[in-house]
Amino acid sequence: MTINRRALLSGLAAAPAVVLATGFAGSNWARAAEGAAPASPVIHTFTLGDARITVLLDGHLPLGTQLINDYDAAKANTVLAQGLHRLQGDALQIPVNGYLVERGGKRLLIDTGTAELMGPGLGALGAGLAAAGVAPESIDTILLTHIHPDHSGGLISPDGAAAFANAELVVAQREWDFWHDDAIMAGVPESNRGFFDMARRSVAPYADRLHLLQGEGEAAPGFTALELPGHTPGHTGFMLDTGGEGLLFWGDLIHSAALQFALPDWTIAFDTDPGLTAQTRRKMMDRAAADNLLVTGAHLDFPALGRVLRQGDAFAYQAAPWQFGI
Repeated sequence: MTINRRALLSGLAAAPAVVLATGFAGSNWARAAEGAAPASPVIHTFTLGDARITVLLDGHLPLGTQLINDYDAAKANTVLAQGLHRLQGDALQIPVNGYLVERGGKRLLIDTGTAELMGPGLGALGAGLAAAGVAPESIDTILLTHIHPDHSGGLISPDGAAAFANAELVVAQREWDFWHDDAIMAGVPESNRGFFDMARRSVAPYADRLHLLQGEGEAAPGFTALELPGHTPGHTGFMLDTGGEGLLFWGDLIHSAALQFALPDWTIAFDTDPGLTAQTRRKMMDRAAADNLLVTGAHLDFPALGRVLRQGDAFAYQAAPWQFGI
């Protein structure tokens, strides 16, 4: 697999500076958060094969239409009219989900939410774990789909210490290398380097208990890592084999369920390589539809569980009933 360095740099350079800056000050996310109520813990637990899975809602953030590359209002309105998602001003509300998987006497997290990085409307994943009766120190492994703050922010406490004192961190080597490459960091506008600072801070306490994935293969017992590049260079999905039906955790394969199933070539400002992002999305959705996979994603509507259906040259999403697996 070839990652185009020029595309990565241009993608980061094109992202709005106010959004990439540390703390996201000035972004539509931060403005919306000013009036947002603190996120409350919301969890959903179900059983799949030999695994007990809890979806942890970290909160919601607004995806402004200005962050959607080549946004076409007419196309968007046509798609939105066919469903129940609605624009709020110039933004769509999207969830941020993380996951607790309990099997074989072990506890594993997939992504960790935002903690305090992105405003009061987010950061509820830790409270969700508490509501599930799970102490942070009881987590054995953390699988990270990629090192963006809505996925890695919860790795650290406000004082910068590891929030999960006994957990091994698992992330793709390619992802780790990208965010720790000083040359790449130097190649983006100075105002955008906050993303690199946040990425490095969030994973730093785990440097002595780190498992770097070398491509595809076993990420943890029962979990297979799948390379899903484009959104970030080392963006990774995880396939869970439960001894029966499997479950694909696809991270940020899509950001807007309202638009990107029907318009799979639409990308956002945070995709480091938009062309590769769209290519990866189509390839994975083709596989999910053909194999009738059960899927879940960080930005699918809570409780974020369903299947992908083929619909002409695009796709549709069939959400599972909330009673599934209960």
